[in-house]
Amino acid sequence: MGKLVGAAALMMVLIVLAVAVLASVVGAGAGTMPSGAPSGAAAATAGPALPDGWAAMEQGAVAGCPGLSWSVLAAIGTVESDSGRSTAPGVASGSNAAGAEGPFQFEPATFAAYATVGPGGARPASPYDPVDAAYTAATMLCTDGGGSASGLRGAVFAYNHDQTYVATVLVLSLAFADDPTVDAAVVAALDFAAGHLGVPYLWGGTGPGGFDCSGLSQAAYAHAGVRLPRVAQDQYDAGPMVSGGTVVPGDLLFFGSGPGGVDHVGIYAGDGLMVDAPHTGAVVRVEAADWSGLVGATRPG
Repeated sequence: MGKLVGAAALMMVLIVLAVAVLASVVGAGAGTMPSGAPSGAAAATAGPALPDGWAAMEQGAVAGCPGLSWSVLAAIGTVESDSGRSTAPGVASGSNAAGAEGPFQFEPATFAAYATVGPGGARPASPYDPVDAAYTAATMLCTDGGGSASGLRGAVFAYNHDQTYVATVLVLSLAFADDPTVDAAVVAALDFAAGHLGVPYLWGGTGPGGFDCSGLSQAAYAHAGVRLPRVAQDQYDAGPMVSGGTVVPGDLLFFGSGPGGVDHVGIYAGDGLMVDAPHTGAVVRVEAADWSGLVGATRPG
C-alpha cells in the first residue's frame, strides 16, 4: 500500500514519543502478510471515518507545507469534531465551554492569529467554514514546526496541550496516511488504544489500569461497538480472515507457532506499525509488526 507524504515524519515522531513514555519503536515494513496466511471474506465496515471531500480538502490544505502530512489534519479534525459531524456546542456555531469554535475547535484569538482563507472558503475567514478551518489548522501546524519530523510532535502539542491527545493524533494519522478510506469503527478502536499508550501490561487485564494483548484488542473494539472473544486464540478463530494478503489499519495481527498456537495479538495502525500490550514488564505501545512471526490477520466488524 502506498505511503503518502509525511509517513516518515510520523514514524520519527512515534519513535520520539516511544522513547519519552513508551518502549522503543523499531523500523517499520510494508503491511503485506507472508504467502500462505489465512484468507477469507472481509467483514463489513461501519462507514468511512471522513466525510466526502474531506481528504481532498485536507490534502490541499497542507500543500504549502512540505513534510506535513494531510493525515495529521484528518486525525485532528476527527478527534476535535468527528470531522465536522459532531452536534456538540461550538462545532457548527457558538462555542464550547472552553470557548473553542468550529470543526477544528479554535479559540478566537488563535484562529485570528493564523486565519487562512482556503479555496472557496468564507471571506473573511471563518472557524466554522471547514475549508478555512482546515487551512488555518495547517498554517498553525506548519508555523509551529509540523513540517519536520523533529517538530511535528511539538506542533501537535501546541495545538492541544495534552500528551494523550498528541499520542492519539499521531496514531490516527498513521491510519489515515495508510488508508484514506479508513473505517469509522477502526478509528474508534485505534482512538481507544492510543488513549491507553503507556498503561502497564497485566496478565488477564482488560483495563483500564492494565491490559494483556487480547484484553486491549477486545476493549478497543468494544469501544467501537464490535464484540470480540476474550483470548487471542479465540479472536483469531472468530475471524473473518483478511483476504488478498494485505492488511489495513484496524486489522488484528496474530502471532504464535501456527493457526492452533496463537499467543499474541496487536492492532495494526498503518505504516508497518501496531499497537499492542506485549508482555509482563512492558506497557501498551506502538511497535513494528514482526511479519516473520505472523500467523494471520482478521478484520473485525
